[in-house]
Amino acid sequence: MQVSVIAVGKVKDRYINEGIAEYEKRLRPYADLNIVEVREERIPNRASPAEEAQVVEREGERICTVVPDNAVLVALDLRGEAWSSEDLASRLRSWEIEGAHEIAFVIGGPLGLSPAVLDRARVTLSLSRMTFLHTMVRLILLEQIYRGFRIMRGEPYHK
Repeated sequence: MQVSVIAVGKVKDRYINEGIAEYEKRLRPYADLNIVEVREERIPNRASPAEEAQVVEREGERICTVVPDNAVLVALDLRGEAWSSEDLASRLRSWEIEGAHEIAFVIGGPLGLSPAVLDRARVTLSLSRMTFLHTMVRLILLEQIYRGFRIMRGEPYHK
């Protein structure tokens, strides 16, 4: 199975990059992982709601150009469904059974995802009702995908 994580912006913090690299390595036996970064739009100081909407729309256009056509699109959004790790494992299994070859998880920028991306998503998922740095969400998501595959395969997660 191909798993893509499409995210707005670059991760600049070394500790987050190290964690991402660790989970990329751990995921290799379970899936082909592809991390795609799209350019983050600059948010003007004291941006009006209209300017913020333009930022989100431009980032959404960039995201839509890199989402594979046949992928199951999972958009991460604060207003999405809250799943347990077991729920994620169950979804991964069901998508695998239905023949999905690619799952694409999308992480927006600081202002979230555009309506165009959310409308295109098959599922809208919330990792928490708390707000996280959008760069940190990558690490949290990769850990949960790894955990989901381990659960799905009946393998212990904790060492």
